[in-house]
Amino acid sequence: MNRRINGLLCAAAVALLSRALPCAAQVTPAAGYTPPDDTPAIKVGATLFADYTAITTPKISDADGNRVIANAFNVGRAYLNITGNVSHRIAFRITPDIARESGASSLNGSYTFRLKYAYAQINLDDWVNAGRTGTWVRLGMQQTPYIDFMESVYRYRFQGTLFEEREGFLSSSDAGIAAHYNLPGNYGDLHAGIYNGESYARVEPNDQKAVMLRGTVRPIRMHPVLRGLRLTGFYDRDAYLRHAERRRAIGAVTFEHSHVNAAFEYMATRDRTSAAAQPTEGRGYSLWATPRTANGWEGLIRFDRFAPSRALDGHRNRAIGGVAYWFPHQGSVSTALLLDVERRRFNLVPALPSDHRVALHALVNF
Repeated sequence: MNRRINGLLCAAAVALLSRALPCAAQVTPAAGYTPPDDTPAIKVGATLFADYTAITTPKISDADGNRVIANAFNVGRAYLNITGNVSHRIAFRITPDIARESGASSLNGSYTFRLKYAYAQINLDDWVNAGRTGTWVRLGMQQTPYIDFMESVYRYRFQGTLFEEREGFLSSSDAGIAAHYNLPGNYGDLHAGIYNGESYARVEPNDQKAVMLRGTVRPIRMHPVLRGLRLTGFYDRDAYLRHAERRRAIGAVTFEHSHVNAAFEYMATRDRTSAAAQPTEGRGYSLWATPRTANGWEGLIRFDRFAPSRALDGHRNRAIGGVAYWFPHQGSVSTALLLDVERRRFNLVPALPSDHRVALHALVNF
């Protein structure tokens, strides 16, 4: 009898196990989920541009009338970069910059600090980019669309600004609101904004605002070499006063490779300082290349040409040549020395003397 009961119990246990095991095999543990890091964080960095420049032509006269070569040690830029995240959706940047005081105050000739960047950024990747990064909205004093993009390819701002900024038609920073979007598949990006239009160094004098739009496409994104080719269009619609337009249009071709970065930029401008004034239209271009080796040595070759008025015959040229050494570092730290020669020639009325300068530039960025 006991044997019979034990047999029935064993059969029941086997039946229960045979039913339970398939069910257990179908149970899948919940997939792991790592929430985004919302820990507030802050970082402090610095950027320094320093140089020794000698203007060999033309010479100047000192207080005693001696003909001498003007030369000076300069600090062209000194940033303190304060960046941080309040959460993974909210970021900020505050960057003061130095400027040489040239007013009538007792600080005339001194270096003074002023704001260059100060903005809040809302990251929209959770809602827009489906796993990609780079979609955001910024409010405050921030990078302008074209200069910000081009300086990611041309890394010699410590020698001098880009063609469009050096000619006085664009600024690297302005106060406003802007948005950025990365196209799917690494095909390019869009950057647009509404700005005061007076640059970060001047206040807004009236009700006119600048609308800036840059679009960049990478037409051959999968080719091992030609994926470094990008085509860019930029338009700045602004006004000095009502019915007094200020326009800038730029088309650019850039190429990035482990052995060379290069670009061709063409700019057209239209300026009417008042409704009663005749518009002035300018045209110009910049062509540059920075060939480099694998051991830190790099060259700089650049030529700019700008005609300030289509109604008058005249232009100004700028030629730059140099040799740089970039010290090896990890991460985003950059340190470089550049020995360069720059020559400007003016074919304008009234005639201006050409100038020739030699400089040693230093960059520290971390």
